[in-house]
Amino acid sequence: MSDSSSSFSVRIARTDAELKAAQRLRYDVFVRELGGGGKMVDHDAGLEMDRFDPFFDHLLAEDTSSGQVVGVYRLLRDDQAAKAGQFYSEDEYDLTPLKTSGRKLLELGRSCLHPDYRGGMAMFHLWSGLSDYVEQHHIEILFGVASFHGTDLKQLANPLSMLHHNHLAPPELRVRAQPEHFQPMDLVSPDDLDRRSAMLQVPSLIKAYLRLGGFIGEGAFVDRSFNTTDVCLILDTKRLNDRQRRIYAGGRSN
Repeated sequence: MSDSSSSFSVRIARTDAELKAAQRLRYDVFVRELGGGGKMVDHDAGLEMDRFDPFFDHLLAEDTSSGQVVGVYRLLRDDQAAKAGQFYSEDEYDLTPLKTSGRKLLELGRSCLHPDYRGGMAMFHLWSGLSDYVEQHHIEILFGVASFHGTDLKQLANPLSMLHHNHLAPPELRVRAQPEHFQPMDLVSPDDLDRRSAMLQVPSLIKAYLRLGGFIGEGAFVDRSFNTTDVCLILDTKRLNDRQRRIYAGGRSN
C-alpha cells in the first residue's frame, strides 16, 4: 500500500486515547514485528509502554482519511527529564557532555511507522512536526538512541565500525555508553571496511540523521529486552547548513 494519496495531520497527543493509539502502534512494531518486550508491556491490550510515557510528549501522525495513527515520535525536553528523574537513555549512555553544555536538549525515541506507510510521506510529515516543536521550544541539541535489529555484534561489525570511524561526535558532544554496558564499535579497521556494504545495513532513520549532519556517540549498547543493538545519535541544530535545515524543516525555507 502506498500513502501517496493519503493526507496527514500531525499533533501532540492530548488524551489517554491518543496516547494508547501511540502505544498500540509501538506494540505492533517493537513487540510483534521486532520481538521486543519490557516490564510494563501489556500483551493483552497490545500496548508497548514504560514508566517514562507520562513525562514525554508523544508526536502523532494520523492518516486523516482513516483516522488511524500511522507514525509516532516520543519527545522529552530537559524540564520533563528533570520531573522524570533522568533522560530515558541515561541507563545506556553517560550524557554528561550534553547535560553540562548549557544548551537546551530534546531526547527523541520510540520513532516508528506503520509498515504500510514506510518510504512515503508519513515520515516527512512527522519530521515537519518535529521541526515545529524544536522551534517552539528553542531546542538546540537533539539526541536519542537508535537501533539496529538484532544483538549479534559480529553481524553488525561493518556498520558499527563505519559509524565509529566516519561519524563519531566531536569531543564536546561525545556521549559514551555506560561502562557496565559499553560495547566497542571499532570492530573492523578502516582499511578493511566496505563502506557501501556497511551503509546497506544502516537503518533508514540513522541514515537520515547522518544526512543532516548528525553524529554518533562512542560505544554501542546491546538491548536484549528489545532484541536490538543501540547507538546514540546527536544532532546539533547550530551545525546544520542551509540545505540540511530545509530537509529537516520538511522543505520549508524558513
